[in-house]
Amino acid sequence: MQEGHSFDNYFGTYPGADGIPKGACMPSPAAPGPAKCVAPFSIGKRPSQNLSHTKAAFDGQFHGGAMDGFVTAFAGGGVTTDLAMGHYDRRDIPYYWNLADRYVLFDRFFGAATGGTVWNHMFWVSATPGNPQRESIPPNGFGDVPTIFDQLEKSGISWKFYVQNYDPKSTFRAKTTDRRSSQLARVPLVDLARFVDDPKLFGHIVSLDDYYTDLEKDSLPAVSYIVPSGSSEHPPGPVRAGERMVRSLINALQRSSAWRSSALLLTYDSWGGWFDHVPPPRADAYGPGFRVPALLVSAYARRGAVISTPLDTTSVLKFVEDNWGLAPLAARDAHVASLLSAFDFGQPPRAPAFVPAEQHGVREVAPARGVIYLAYGAVLLVATGLIATAARLSLRGRLDPGVPS
Repeated sequence: MQEGHSFDNYFGTYPGADGIPKGACMPSPAAPGPAKCVAPFSIGKRPSQNLSHTKAAFDGQFHGGAMDGFVTAFAGGGVTTDLAMGHYDRRDIPYYWNLADRYVLFDRFFGAATGGTVWNHMFWVSATPGNPQRESIPPNGFGDVPTIFDQLEKSGISWKFYVQNYDPKSTFRAKTTDRRSSQLARVPLVDLARFVDDPKLFGHIVSLDDYYTDLEKDSLPAVSYIVPSGSSEHPPGPVRAGERMVRSLINALQRSSAWRSSALLLTYDSWGGWFDHVPPPRADAYGPGFRVPALLVSAYARRGAVISTPLDTTSVLKFVEDNWGLAPLAARDAHVASLLSAFDFGQPPRAPAFVPAEQHGVREVAPARGVIYLAYGAVLLVATGLIATAARLSLRGRLDPGVPS
């Protein structure tokens, strides 16, 4: 799970997707010219900023359903107000666009919550905001909030939570003051006493290095969550750094025996304050929020498909629950749609092929099994929402590598 971008901000000009509409222009008293509005524009090399993505920012941009506050919500907020209308394209994030060309892009995938990191990461693991009163981690943690990992553990289904630059000492009991304290917001399990205090459960939270090791040893668990600590693409961080990290994850998966039985979902925690033209469905008091980018990479993923099924972050939970026959955790995941429409089980599993990292001049090469791709920097962070290893799945028997396709 990466951070802080809307669908229109990344894929608003992607062919065939529900992107930025012609004539879009957001009201702004400070805008030059008689129109007094700001139209979407290509960011290019313009420096980014950390735009607000709080509940208050959402409410100001949503503006009671008018969807016209994306610029005015930031008036007097200390940021360049027109920046929210900026967007990237294939020149800026070529690897992500190349993934969309070859696998599945979702253009109706909404962030779970109308706030930012804490609520959205809690919805990702529990289908609830965790702390309904305010978007923060309570001093004593999140109490007895059930998570998908409780369900998996009870059912004997293997799982791990991979964390880049993991610090086992950074939990709600002993908050660190360095940059790794963001781990508390991104890894909800370190805010739950039963996981922190039980060595067996705590042992499932591991360094991201273990992901590559587990692939080499053919021991990737049935369900894996992965979070960053550095280049999460959270503005003003460079988006290409996040791309490089995601590429290393996917290349490693494709080199492994797990490829033909896995589904990797890349998504984002929130819209990050950026413009998006599609109003979210109002499921409850907390969301969903605005659309976020989401890509599915799998040997069974539809080829070059844009899926418009309404989904949100809790669709990850729905997918896991459907695969293993687990009960819903809350009302949200009980009623949300799953990721199933992104798969084509009528075709044999696709062979792995490395996706070009640039626009032109890079040839797709079938990866040889062997040394796992480890060329990631210490500050790079990964962005996958979920890796469901289907060797342990029962869904239609189709993702089981032992079942003929």
